[in-house]
Amino acid sequence: MNAPDILRQLGLDTVNFGAFDGHWHGSGMKHTSLSPTNGHPIAKISTATHEDYKLVIERAHEAFLQWRDIPAPKRGEVIRQLGNALREKKDLLGSLVSLEMGKIKAEGDGEVQEMIDICDFACGLSRQLYGLTMHSERLHHRMYEQWHPLGVIGVISAFNFPVAVWAWNAAIAAVCGNATLWKPSSETPLCAIACTKIAERVCDANKVNPAIFSLIIGPGSSVGELLLNDPRIPMVSATGSCEMGKRVGEVVGRRLGRTILELGGNNAIIVTQYADLALASRAILFGAVGTAGQRCTSTRRIIVHESRHDDLVKRLLASYKQVVIGDPLDSHTLMGPLVNKAAVKTMQDAIQRIKEEGGKILYGGDILPEDKFPGGCYVKPCIAEAPHDARIIHEETFAPILYIIPYKSFDEAVAIHNEVPQGLSSAIFTTNLLEAEQFLSAIGSDCGIANVNIGTSGAEIGGAFGGEKETGGGRESGSDSWKAYMRRQTNTINWSRDLPLAQGIKFGD
Repeated sequence: MNAPDILRQLGLDTVNFGAFDGHWHGSGMKHTSLSPTNGHPIAKISTATHEDYKLVIERAHEAFLQWRDIPAPKRGEVIRQLGNALREKKDLLGSLVSLEMGKIKAEGDGEVQEMIDICDFACGLSRQLYGLTMHSERLHHRMYEQWHPLGVIGVISAFNFPVAVWAWNAAIAAVCGNATLWKPSSETPLCAIACTKIAERVCDANKVNPAIFSLIIGPGSSVGELLLNDPRIPMVSATGSCEMGKRVGEVVGRRLGRTILELGGNNAIIVTQYADLALASRAILFGAVGTAGQRCTSTRRIIVHESRHDDLVKRLLASYKQVVIGDPLDSHTLMGPLVNKAAVKTMQDAIQRIKEEGGKILYGGDILPEDKFPGGCYVKPCIAEAPHDARIIHEETFAPILYIIPYKSFDEAVAIHNEVPQGLSSAIFTTNLLEAEQFLSAIGSDCGIANVNIGTSGAEIGGAFGGEKETGGGRESGSDSWKAYMRRQTNTINWSRDLPLAQGIKFGD
């Protein structure tokens, strides 16, 4: 299926509006979305201006005021239908993700499946927005807590998950009674428009008007800053780099707004002397090469016991040489392109720094020839060795670079693991119960996600997703993370004829 067919069947045109509030508009500059597979233009977007933003946020706030009054199970029904609408468009939307972002088709489809799964999860959640009751110390008083909708939730998403991140936030926010305003990455605006059009049809069918799912496409320096500074947006959920997250936290925090920050990862796998290397090497390959190393959960560091070092490196080199690189829509491809030429340069700069900081390249890292991949952003995945304290290793390079770091003692491995400033995902491969339990304990991994005998990638919607330190501390999906999208209220009811005060305080007669 070619690009025009994909766009047509998803309701997109050669020129599309970049603002949606129940009506499509956009009076700003034209932005062209380019495919990283060949550098060709896919379609254009009329971006949003300040005036477009004002219209969108006003309508989004109006939508919230009406939506919050709908019973939660009925809100859940709308999200159930959104999941079904996504099921119908899974193949097309997965293809668009591959075309515009560059991840292989299997991963594009998998990302859409995450959207479907979160809609199912949120639908069930709509009947489980539980509060607690507690006993009052005052006679004939009852106390309980309840949770109310928060408002318009701002969602800022990154290019590497151009559809799933929105759904992770929007589906749960919606059943909690909120509206959402989505600002997607300028690298993947067509994916956002396609998702919003699907949601628009579901809302129209259920007479949800004004629209609870709004969209604004434009530069972060303009409409992005408006969103961050807007007091009508009580919470902003932002996914992206640590630098971007610090800006979001600073601006939103200055007005005492809330944030959910899902930022960088520098994820490691400890491979111990007791590891199943066949299992570990498969997990490492997917974690490091999947999405061309452009996941926040990509595997970036391998901390391997010195006794297993040579064997593991041999296995990885053999696996890397078999990776098929090419068109992400080709079913035989295992690794597609980087998202743009700037990402290719960033990778090349990192490789140069590896050499300057005492490391060496064991495999790959080359830019693939223009005659074989005209206009594309293709590279060979890279395996490198470098000292664990090299500065480049402590930074997140959003590219398929894997660092091999040997260790002697298990405590040394954990210390190396935890010494980077990011703390998203982590894993250990071992058949030793004591090592596994220590890794999962308070003195083990300092990450928000810690796995045993499974890689760092592949989060499920049933578990809260997020990390610590410079990863931002935010959590999405799973467990009780829905509470982040609501405001807690404590209620006390006096059903007596007296007015006793707490703590036995006497005031007057």
